[in-house]
Amino acid sequence: MTVSDPCRLTAGEASAAMAAGDLTAVALLTACLDRIDTRDPAVRAWLYVARESALADARRLDVERRSGRVRGPLHGIPIALKDVIDVAGMPGTHNSPLHEGRVPVDDAGCVALMRAAGAIPLGKLDTVEFAALGRLPKTVNPHRLTHTAGGSSSGSGAAVGDLQVPISFGTQTGGSVMRPASYCGTYAMKPTWGVVSREGAKLFAASLDTIGWYARSVGDLRLVAAASGIADGSGTRREVSTLRIALCQTPYADRARDGALTVLTRAADALKAAGATVERLELPTSFAEIDDAKDTIMRGEGRAAFLPALLTRGEELHDTLRGIAEFRSGITPMTLKAAQDFAGHARMAYEGHYRGYDAVLTFGATGEADGGLESTGNSVFNSLWTLLHLPVIGLPAGDGPTGLPIGVQLVGFRYADDTLLDVAAAAAPVIDPWCGKVRVPAG
Repeated sequence: MTVSDPCRLTAGEASAAMAAGDLTAVALLTACLDRIDTRDPAVRAWLYVARESALADARRLDVERRSGRVRGPLHGIPIALKDVIDVAGMPGTHNSPLHEGRVPVDDAGCVALMRAAGAIPLGKLDTVEFAALGRLPKTVNPHRLTHTAGGSSSGSGAAVGDLQVPISFGTQTGGSVMRPASYCGTYAMKPTWGVVSREGAKLFAASLDTIGWYARSVGDLRLVAAASGIADGSGTRREVSTLRIALCQTPYADRARDGALTVLTRAADALKAAGATVERLELPTSFAEIDDAKDTIMRGEGRAAFLPALLTRGEELHDTLRGIAEFRSGITPMTLKAAQDFAGHARMAYEGHYRGYDAVLTFGATGEADGGLESTGNSVFNSLWTLLHLPVIGLPAGDGPTGLPIGVQLVGFRYADDTLLDVAAAAAPVIDPWCGKVRVPAG
């Protein structure tokens, strides 16, 4: 990729070009803005674009680079934020009428980390209301404008998948980062629960919510992880032939459709052909109801998140969210306690069950993106890993039968995010048919 078309560069490529003096932060940002102007009227990923402040930041960072100061691994790289993540001075509506006109005065913790690393917040991205179960986003899939981009981090997946910004942030309570990655053909990372500050992000379920991010390569995921303090900048090089991978279809394999099993099998076969050890090892039978446990915890903890709005704004709150706040599903303190106990035991069981493997290879989504915008898709292949607090990396792995992207997930071990990035870096060139290339959405 040439610098003449900077919006197509990965963050790593753009950073190298700026270090070599072949690109400026202003030129990169301008290219992203041009792409947004051209494509976003159709894709609708953005709720707010901070043109003037971002350009001012880019000019300032270019001056700093010329004077020999480089803030960090993301110096001059534009990023975008899901609208449940606060950015000082930018609207923070959570895609909810309850928060129209809200403008935070402080950056969320993850935004502060990115600014310290030299990143430029470019704007806010569309989301399901409160990243929960309320009003749906208007974002469409950049690869087919009649289909969903997934959710709840809809705009975050679409903006990176459409080459409008090299890096974006989302949040995951069930499958809200990983499913849009699969649908939009991007890389994504959901780190170990709790290792990245959630300060300044709307809370849904405290023991599930996790900050995650999208990018165009594993190397770019690592740049963000390094800026977040959970990985080093270079990693450890792994050869594919040294990898030991467990293939897991989960207790919900019957939900796979639209070529998802074909894509997963192809990824496993490609790893084997490259010399990796890939062995089928399903989760213990005790995990059969794990998605139900996740749903109980999500809705049970969600009551605390939405009860204040119920009591102060009443009928203005979306009915689905009112239902969570009112415990219409019949969740009791004892059922919530039982689900939490199940989750605690399952986390330990997973560690022992997959000991000796480098990662678990599994579905990225149930299949291609759903048609229409009435649903953001099914999170059943993502939620269990969220409940287990595990780091997950999503990789593009090919197309389904109608030509839409389908991804796979590599699942690691708690607090071993750096190691999982090493595994994903080795596996990506084998699994992703677009690795090292630029996939321009046809719309």
